[in-house]
Formats: sequence, C-alpha cells, structure tokens
Amino acid sequence: MWAPVRWGRGSFFGGAGVDPLTLLVPQGDWGLGGGGGWPWSPAAPPSRQGALSPARRPAPRLSWRRCRRAGAVRGRGAMAEGPRPKRKREEEAGAAPHGGTVTAPFPLAELRLRRVLRESARDKAVFLHGEVTSPSGEGTDAVVILEKTPFQEEKVSDLLKKHTKLDLQMRNDIYSTYHLYPPVELSEIKTTVVYPATEKHLQKYLRQEVHLIRETWEDYKNITLPFIQSQSFSIQWVYNILEKKAEADRIIHENPDPCNGFVLVPDFKWNQNQLDDLYLIALIHRREVKSLRDLTAEHIPLLRNILQEGKEAVVKHFGVPGSQLRIYLHYQPSYYHLHVHFTALGYDAPGSSVERAHLLADVIDNLAMDSMYYQKRALTFALRADELLFKKFQEAGRV
Repeated sequence: MWAPVRWGRGSFFGGAGVDPLTLLVPQGDWGLGGGGGWPWSPAAPPSRQGALSPARRPAPRLSWRRCRRAGAVRGRGAMAEGPRPKRKREEEAGAAPHGGTVTAPFPLAELRLRRVLRESARDKAVFLHGEVTSPSGEGTDAVVILEKTPFQEEKVSDLLKKHTKLDLQMRNDIYSTYHLYPPVELSEIKTTVVYPATEKHLQKYLRQEVHLIRETWEDYKNITLPFIQSQSFSIQWVYNILEKKAEADRIIHENPDPCNGFVLVPDFKWNQNQLDDLYLIALIHRREVKSLRDLTAEHIPLLRNILQEGKEAVVKHFGVPGSQLRIYLHYQPSYYHLHVHFTALGYDAPGSSVERAHLLADVIDNLAMDSMYYQKRALTFALRADELLFKKFQEAGRV
C-alpha cells in the first residue's frame, strides 16, 4: 500500500524558485535503483482532522502597489527590492517549471545515487545528490531528501500487532532492545525532491561550517541589500499561491485585504497526519515587503492580523490553542517575501533557534515602541561558509 503524493514547497528550499515534490514511499523499498513504474496516482494527503475547510474565494485584484506607495511616503529607508520574476511568459506557457503544475511523477526508481550530501541523526533524515538520465542519455541533477515521518498515535496499536519481524539485539536484567520491522503500510518515508537541481541546491544541502554574523543597519544597506538586489531569487511559487494558481485547495485561511491581508497554508514539511509537528506559513499579499528589515509601525495592522487571525484559524481547524504555538519570522529569511511561521510549540522546527527566529509578538511590540526599530538595531544570524552573502561580509572585513 502506498501513501498518496503531496505536492509541496516552502522555506526549506530558499529562494531557488523550484517547486519541490513531496511524496510518501514505503520504508522497506527506497527505490534508489532498479526499474519499475510508479504504482500510485496524485491525490490529496489524508488529514488526522478529516478534510480541511480551505478558503476558496477567487483571488482579489490586489492593489499592493498602493501599499507600496504609502510605505514610501512614510519613509521606511532602504527596501529589499529584488528583481521581479518574468511571470507573463510562464503564465502563457500554462505549465511552467515553477508554476506548480507537474505533468509526470518523479522517476525515483531510475535515480542514480551520486553522493550523500548530509545526514541528520536528530531529524532522522538523509540528503542525497542523484542523477536522472533521459532517453537521450543526458543526466540531470536532483536532490532527494528522505525523512522518517513522526508516529501517528491512532496507528501505534496496528504497528505493534502487525509488525513483520522483531529481532532481539540485547538483553540485560529488565532492559532489552529490539529491531522492529513494521508492515509496508506503516513504514512511510517522506521523500522531498528538488528536480532539476542546480549547483546552488547541491551546495544548500551540503554539510558546511556555520558562522554567526552581526549585521548593523549600515551592513544591511552596504552589503546585504545590494546582494539581495543582485540575485535572481525567484519566488514564483509564492505568487502562484497568492493568485490561486496553485495550492488553492490547501489554503487554511485568507484575509484578502491587499495591504493588511495574507493567506495561511500548511508548510511542505508538515504532512498533516499528526499535530506534533504542525507547521504553517502565512504569506502576505503585499509584494514590496521582503524581510524583517523592511518593517515599520505602518505594518503593525498587518502583523496583528496575522497573529490574531492565524491563531484563530489554527484552533478552528486543528484544535491547537495559541498558547501552544510558536509564531515567528526568520532573519535572514530563506526567500525574500515576508512570511510568518506557525509551528507547534513542542516541535523543534528547523530555523526556530535563537539566532534566526524572531517572535511575531515581540516584533509588534518593538515596532510599537519605535517605528524604525529594525532600521536601527543590529541583527544576528548564521551563514554557512559557502554562501555568497558570507563571502560578501568577509570581503567587507565584517567577519
């Protein structure tokens, strides 16, 4: 029995602009070699709470440029105006590579494993560099991430009763350890695919040394902002969600206001089968606000809407109260369109550490105290040794 396909995306992939595919495959057969076809068809993932109640309203005609002009009048300082992606050509094509439309499943069984990029014992995940060979003989790189899924409480009894094998490993007095082999239908592995993958993707998942950067406002204006503006960070997948061109059926909540509205969607890292690792993302409708550095008191109504309406939506759909949620922004973000993370408080989510996560409630309080708070204070964040932004800070003598 195979679990259904789930198409996904999210901050995990940074600004590379590729819509990853999230699949579930049996643990007993990772399919990294050999042939055979794909014995499943795309379907929506099951939810522990039953079918979600998505917002299906048609996309409003967003006047976000009006918000942008209003922000400019209020004098918010330097803005992270990255290059606008060329979306018209993709829309005319109808099935653009990054438009969220996939016509065929990823040929996992035909993947040739090149190397292990990284593995994480804590997260029970391994990051692989593979290659898919086309009929013409041309090889295309792919990143495949295999991750053990969390236990589902309602299936634990079946796991104990239907296990296929139990091997004793060690016994000492009252203590013993075993290797338990679950049945195929209870041994899912979440498989995330980035395909085709660029060298940036390979470097992103490769194990690297990490350094802490202390960025002043002058550093931001002279180093970080020019770097952002010089890069081609495609966030077409974000616009596809906002415009209801992709994942419209996955929207948990939407406030359609063009200035102070947002959409709330499940992050691709959450399979929606259990609440222990609940993870949602709020994407704002405004397109000129890239990161924490752009925020001023003008944005407090927007941020308050996200905080209050987001908590109400989560308790309505999933029964998790706001007191059990961690709601925060990343700096540096993985992609430069302002978004807010909603995770279960007990979940050690990637990027929730103190050097990257900024609690939304604290951000609102800081802006209420000083409209230019994030244009004045220094911000600390971690960068890997291979990242171009780290090299820019090195060249400027700031590391």
